[in-house]
Amino acid sequence: MLDPLEVAAEPNRRRLLQLLAAGEKTVTELAGEFTVSRSAISQHLLLLEQAGLVSARKEGRNRFYRPDPRGMNELRRLFDQFWTHELDLLVADAHELSQSELPTSKEKS
Repeated sequence: MLDPLEVAAEPNRRRLLQLLAAGEKTVTELAGEFTVSRSAISQHLLLLEQAGLVSARKEGRNRFYRPDPRGMNELRRLFDQFWTHELDLLVADAHELSQSELPTSKEKS
């Protein structure tokens, strides 16, 4: 399986996920929102599907795409894990900085 963070990081695929959050759409409906070809959108959707972020159902000649709740939950978990780590580092850096800037008792006199 592909790395969902890596797949979702590409701007066109992020936009596809945003558009699909509003509801199920076909490739044709989605392609109308982009300047790239319908074929390029299909390729992006294929990667999103392989990463588990979207699922598709076939109806006649159309494929309808929608976010896959399991994949999106995993993406959120991965992002939250990354974000928490980064925030922890920021807090530690801020604490160190504040400790180094506190005046000593000699400086107060």
